Amino acid sequence: MTDSVFTRIFRREIPAAIVYEDDRVVAFMDAGQVNPGHVLVATSRQVETFVELEEAEAAHLFAVAHRVARAVQAAFQPAGMTLLQANRPAGWQTVPHVHVHVLPRLADDGVDLTWPRKDPPLAELQALAARIRL
Repeated sequence: MTDSVFTRIFRREIPAAIVYEDDRVVAFMDAGQVNPGHVLVATSRQVETFVELEEAEAAHLFAVAHRVARAVQAAFQPAGMTLLQANRPAGWQTVPHVHVHVLPRLADDGVDLTWPRKDPPLAELQALAARIRL
């Protein structure tokens, strides 16, 4: 696997504005800054998708995303907040390295996240649930 841009940031080969770092994750300002305070929280270990993480890694990733979101809320007082974790291009992932967007939201900021509702009947929902029940 080729090193992702995030891996290169972690190794300090590419400069970044880092807000938090430990031995498992790094949080840094998104260079695209959809809104001021837009932070990416990524695993230090280069893994493409969330489902490839060990459970403890996933838990730590989201624990840090929670801490970052609270800090962003305190610093910028946005009207809302979107946390987004995408997997593979069909799931809107643009960098093949697992990460969470912590995106402060403003009214009418132009960010759009839409999908068509299918509204299947309850029997179909129950059949789908049976396929994934833990």
